[in-house]
Amino acid sequence: MAKNDNMIASVLAFEKKLVSSDGYLYGTTWEKRTQESTPLNLIEKSVRGTISNRLKPAIQNDPLKLNAEVEKANLQKVDACALGEHQDTLKLHFTLKVLGGVETPSACNNALFKQSYETVAKNYIEQEGFTELARRYAINIANGRYLWRNRIGAEKIEVHVQIGSEHWIFDANEFSTRHFDSSHSDVQVLADKIAETLSGKAPAFLISVNAYALVGIAQEVYPSEELVLDKGKGDKSKILYAVKDVAAMHSQKIGNALRSIDTWYPEFETANIGPIAIEPYGAVTNLGKAYRTPKEKLDFYSLFDRFALGEKLASKEQEHYVMGVLVRGGVFGQSSKE
Repeated sequence: MAKNDNMIASVLAFEKKLVSSDGYLYGTTWEKRTQESTPLNLIEKSVRGTISNRLKPAIQNDPLKLNAEVEKANLQKVDACALGEHQDTLKLHFTLKVLGGVETPSACNNALFKQSYETVAKNYIEQEGFTELARRYAINIANGRYLWRNRIGAEKIEVHVQIGSEHWIFDANEFSTRHFDSSHSDVQVLADKIAETLSGKAPAFLISVNAYALVGIAQEVYPSEELVLDKGKGDKSKILYAVKDVAAMHSQKIGNALRSIDTWYPEFETANIGPIAIEPYGAVTNLGKAYRTPKEKLDFYSLFDRFALGEKLASKEQEHYVMGVLVRGGVFGQSSKE
């Protein structure tokens, strides 16, 4: 928080407002994709891999040592997942709960700060109504970004979205994953519902999503991979995620895809990676890079400290980013020792 003894909040938290379930993977055929499907199970494989890591120069430059090294068995046990021999389509099912109340922290130990933030947040809701953020969330639902690797090479991708008795079907290939300039009428209807709830003008609701990807007969599909903290105790080099024997995708991974809406970070035009997930420091872990640094004063904390205390930010895009992080939720207090 800002260095102001009267306004600092050492305890500050916001609950996330887009709450995804885990995603469950099923196999089906494109012709009967909405009528029948079977849960996909994990398959354990034992394989003899080859030595492919970088070797020391002494080994690289000695043919005898190199041959001896590559001759060593590289035995591995891995998890895999694939469609059945008569299935050509992956079905991913998850639900998404949309909540309101972004203007009220779930925990805050400073009354003056809380009052200041709530005033600013209500002004944002009155002026912007979460319309820009909601439109981007809706497009990410329609484009099937949450399929991740399963999206690559798919011949067709169809997304079925249901809210109560309302139902929409989207051709995911009609929507870009690199920009948010779609004016699709059904996407706008979905976005309006999300915006109304985030703004507190409508009650919370649940979105049911079924995404179908035509990937090919018996093709491998990709659930989430588990993070193995103590690799010494396990006998597998790759462990995939499953819930009660059904291959699945982590709710965190689906949530990351849905909030990959940040096109306002400084290197968007030059980085050539498209939108990144809304994060306090613009972190992209697979690239090992933070795209929003405190040095440039474009990270969440630098902007939020000013925004929450009533200072006008340089652009509406910065306000959208700050509110997007609050929709994401998290613990944002500053230690009183700092």
